[in-house]
Amino acid sequence: MSEKQFDAEKLYYISLAAAKSMLEKGVIDESVFTIIQTNLLEKYRPISATLLSDIRLT
Repeated sequence: MSEKQFDAEKLYYISLAAAKSMLEKGVIDESVFTIIQTNLLEKYRPISATLLSDIRLT
């Protein structure tokens, strides 16, 4: 894994944690969370999360 890929992984998980926090606090609902998660996957293309998710990027 390159440094660029590692940075993308970190940014993805940090951003996802913020979205999960908003979901748990009721700031956003599940549908908005799903949209955020999809956008984050497309933006950062994290290797580990793409492998573990049911969302296809192509």
